[in-house]
Amino acid sequence: MAAMRADRLLSLLLLLQNRGRMTAPELATELEVSVRTVYRDIEALGASGIPVRADRGPAGGYRLMEGYRTRLTGLTDAEAGALFLAGAPGPARDLGLGAVLATAQLKLLAALPAELAERTSRIRDRFHLDAPAWFRDADPVTHLAAVARAVWEQRVVRAHYRRWRGEVHRELHPLGIVLKADIWYVVALADGAVRTYRISRLVTAEVTDETFERPAGFDVAAYWEESSRRLESALHQETARLRISPVAQRLLPVQFGTAGTRALESAGPPDDEGWVRVDMPVEARPVAVGDLLRLGAEAEVLGPPELRQAMADAVAVLARRYAAAS
Repeated sequence: MAAMRADRLLSLLLLLQNRGRMTAPELATELEVSVRTVYRDIEALGASGIPVRADRGPAGGYRLMEGYRTRLTGLTDAEAGALFLAGAPGPARDLGLGAVLATAQLKLLAALPAELAERTSRIRDRFHLDAPAWFRDADPVTHLAAVARAVWEQRVVRAHYRRWRGEVHRELHPLGIVLKADIWYVVALADGAVRTYRISRLVTAEVTDETFERPAGFDVAAYWEESSRRLESALHQETARLRISPVAQRLLPVQFGTAGTRALESAGPPDDEGWVRVDMPVEARPVAVGDLLRLGAEAEVLGPPELRQAMADAVAVLARRYAAAS
């Protein structure tokens, strides 16, 4: 508890040094404590010889005496590591590093020359990264912090994992963590092979005292890139020949990502109505039909014949259904 309070007092001191005058409610929000706790911490700083001044009135607040600067800005190992997540505060919170990251950033600002610190503050005020996709809740990642600790400490995790075919028990040697499109994955050795597990599907994750040896030269970024290529090749089972309108040409990159963008790059010349023909890789036929129906009347599937027939069958079912509803 004493160590926690010492960290909080240092954070409070660095907040006042970097931001100037701040009110007790503002400090409480930043430190995630009550206003009463801020009052007690301000008194503790004053008792330790830190020249904190209280300004009264509507524009009042707490500030450090003019000219005072602390040099207690050394970063701990955890804070230095957390700086790699400085552009992604949401993921930092998910990993249990939110407070550590905030303290590290404050220490870094305090150590910078005045002109650089001011520039850093301006950048933070003007640019914000919001990685999650629109209109989709993030995965519940109850066990993320535990898995992250196991990755860092090279500890074995006994996991109960939920797959679409049923639940399994696995002993994992976690090698790395990946955040892809707001979904957290752990890359781990299991049953002699490197595999990927979606962390939200971990029913339980027990971090044991048993350690493991990390494979020499293993690079999680290189593994993820290669595994993503293999997955894309496995998912894209055939190529659809499409005729698409100008509206669909704008929608293709949005709805199909890289596959849609590449398809447009190979588009033929537009006809009199502005429609073009493109070739785009698609997933298994039932999935492809559902995906292509999202383009509505702005696209026509020309081939392969089996996919065109599957689209015609789906549209016929929809036509009958809506006719019956009328």
